[in-house]
Amino acid sequence: MRQYGQLTVPGGAVTALVFRAGTLLCALPLDEVIETMRPLETRPLAGTPAFVRGVSVLRGVPTHVIDVARLLTGATGDVERFVAVGTGRGPVALATGTVLGIRDTDAGPVEAHPALLGGSHRLVAGIGTFGAEPLLLLQSMRAVPDDVWEAAAAADAR
Repeated sequence: MRQYGQLTVPGGAVTALVFRAGTLLCALPLDEVIETMRPLETRPLAGTPAFVRGVSVLRGVPTHVIDVARLLTGATGDVERFVAVGTGRGPVALATGTVLGIRDTDAGPVEAHPALLGGSHRLVAGIGTFGAEPLLLLQSMRAVPDDVWEAAAAADAR
């Protein structure tokens, strides 16, 4: 029997960090999370997509900041936390709303047709529930498409 606050996604078990991103409830596998922190000063970068808030310095390393709400919905949400995640090209800070905590999940691949998720289908590993709300389990390693890295690198070179 499922209890309120339990996250359910078809597949294998994953421990995840659950957070708000605008009106969405999202989660990241905990093994991809480096740390959470208060939002830091962010300097905008010209020529990057709207969901790239800019660059911040995290522990001495210049790090791109991605607005998760804007990335998934096109609308900016309130930014209350940064969640640093590892990617194949180094750390990225995800600007999120409230962090709700760490929850065990049952996660697996998205079975729905990709058209249901629009352009976000590359970012979502699974869809489940958290209480009565839908929850998107994100894939942080793919949260930053190559075209974003290339645009950010070009802006850095200016």
